[in-house]
Amino acid sequence: MNLNYRSAQRSDLEGLVELLINDPLGHSREDASYPLNQAYESAFEAIDKDTNNELLVVELNGKLVGMLQLTFIPYLTHIGSWRCLIEGVRIHESSRGQGFGEQMFKHAISLAKDKGCKIVQLTSDKQRPDAIRFYEKLGFRASHEGFKLSL
Repeated sequence: MNLNYRSAQRSDLEGLVELLINDPLGHSREDASYPLNQAYESAFEAIDKDTNNELLVVELNGKLVGMLQLTFIPYLTHIGSWRCLIEGVRIHESSRGQGFGEQMFKHAISLAKDKGCKIVQLTSDKQRPDAIRFYEKLGFRASHEGFKLSL
């Protein structure tokens, strides 16, 4: 299977939002209205302009099958190193179980190494036990407790 990785383009936005909606948690928290909610447009524009953010699209035979967002963060800790935060990971339900997620993560981790990152980190909702097992299989460890505050 030959996956193609590239930076998301504005023309991908509807498909990306569909990936976010095509998920048990996303179905209840995303906005499926058309035309797209302006908040998605604004977020895409901000991500696209930020050199420390990469919205990665994964295609198979020209068809969008996955996405994730990489955010590169400079830290003073760990001797002033950079970290890569991976968020918004989605593989279309029709493409799950074929190894695409693992390939996508290998590519993302390679990009983080190329950027000089010393740590790759992510969070996963506790309601996603399959995702948590997947991340553990890739070598990620739940080494910290995460906290969020909704505003």
